[in-house]
Amino acid sequence: MKNIIDKRDIYTALKAGIKETGVRLPEDVKKALKNAIEVETGPAEKVLRHISLNLETADRENMPMCQDTGMIVAFVEMGNDVEIKDAFIDDVINDAIKDSYEEAFFRKSVVADPLNGRKNTGNNLPAVIHHELTKGPDLKISLMLKGFGSENCSRLAMLKPTAGREEVINTIAEIVTSAGGSPCPPSILGIGIGGTMDYAAKLSKKALLRELDDINPDPYYAELERDIYKRVNELGIGGGGLGGAITTLGVKVEKFATHIAGLPVAVSVNCWADRKTIVEFKGDIK
Repeated sequence: MKNIIDKRDIYTALKAGIKETGVRLPEDVKKALKNAIEVETGPAEKVLRHISLNLETADRENMPMCQDTGMIVAFVEMGNDVEIKDAFIDDVINDAIKDSYEEAFFRKSVVADPLNGRKNTGNNLPAVIHHELTKGPDLKISLMLKGFGSENCSRLAMLKPTAGREEVINTIAEIVTSAGGSPCPPSILGIGIGGTMDYAAKLSKKALLRELDDINPDPYYAELERDIYKRVNELGIGGGGLGGAITTLGVKVEKFATHIAGLPVAVSVNCWADRKTIVEFKGDIK
């Protein structure tokens, strides 16, 4: 049986989610920041306390937590038994983005052409939308507001297939070291391993949608996440790049099969403003 979803329901949920996530951090990120404040000392602690004050002010005044309200990256997981009534899903997503940014007074940060003229589109469109067809009657749309102070520090490494676990960790540590204080640390790292060059990058973005306090279901990668987290925090970059014990609030890894001749490793760097929202429409299975 088809799960027929009204476009207005999707639009309303997405618009509310975007407006909320631009102003208020998810609870998992707030918890991680609070824990970091308790660990840090000196200048890094002051940076984190200012971040906390900024978040309180944004919440109280219903204002964006950061002037860079991001470019939206969306992941659409649509079941083969889902039907959107009288609409194309990308149009619904883009309408919700356009109207939410206008109503919430979020900065519009998207240019129409990356090189020729760089004219602002004036509505924060288009979004970067990834589609995945799944089985069943469910629809899941995950969005992130991706700021570019951190995005500019993201990197891809095409390692040799002989590179082992330690070289992967070293490569990630080198990327974070090179970024220094530019991505407004403490950062959150999404890691994509495997696939092709482009697919590893996609995986790294998808990894950023995970909760910070979840545990990778694969024990090998759960341990790898912990080891990367430990190594990166040993770098001593700290909050604001001023030195400290917490350089990253979380590390999440997604993996995929790859070719025998390669080992792609993509690192998507996100700042502490890990702004994400997920909208789901569950269908009944008869």
